[in-house]
Amino acid sequence: MSSEEELRTRSESKCELCSATGELCVHTVSATPPDRDANVLVCSTCSAQVEDADPIVVHNWRCLSDSMWSEIPAVQVLTWRMLTRLQAEPWAQDLREMLDLDEAVLAWAQAGVDDTDATGDAGVRHVDSNGTVLVGGDTVTLIKDLDVKGANFTAKRGTSVRNITLVSDNSEHIEGRVSGQHIVILTKFVKKSG
Repeated sequence: MSSEEELRTRSESKCELCSATGELCVHTVSATPPDRDANVLVCSTCSAQVEDADPIVVHNWRCLSDSMWSEIPAVQVLTWRMLTRLQAEPWAQDLREMLDLDEAVLAWAQAGVDDTDATGDAGVRHVDSNGTVLVGGDTVTLIKDLDVKGANFTAKRGTSVRNITLVSDNSEHIEGRVSGQHIVILTKFVKKSG
């Protein structure tokens, strides 16, 4: 059985991102670790937008709420990368925060995201208190207690903040969830975990 036939069997001849059954093609996910199957079966619409050939049609990507639960690492990587590109949309931020990837899969996903994809602006670089570059989706740890304005609680030193979002127009700000609240955090008060 050929690789494409195997993909069609695995996906039940549906796009592995949006479940469309029309024109399907094999997409190879970039920055692939040598021990991973990097091929995903996608429709022509998803393929064009994943490849940046077309502007992103935001409402088309609500399907990621289903594909994010796939057990196929390559599908998880594409889903994470698209949610990163869509991070200006609150629903996409929420989905990416719920997406719990294995460390190796997250590293693969992050390896294929350049600075422009992660921040929306190639000139803005976010660095932690140690000067380590931060990427959307990273996990950081607070290095001091922070009073959260308007929420009446203190985010304690040592608290982990998973799946951070970078503020595209301010290199000193990141966003994340602490105690169920979505907050803005200054990068000088965090260190990258892992």
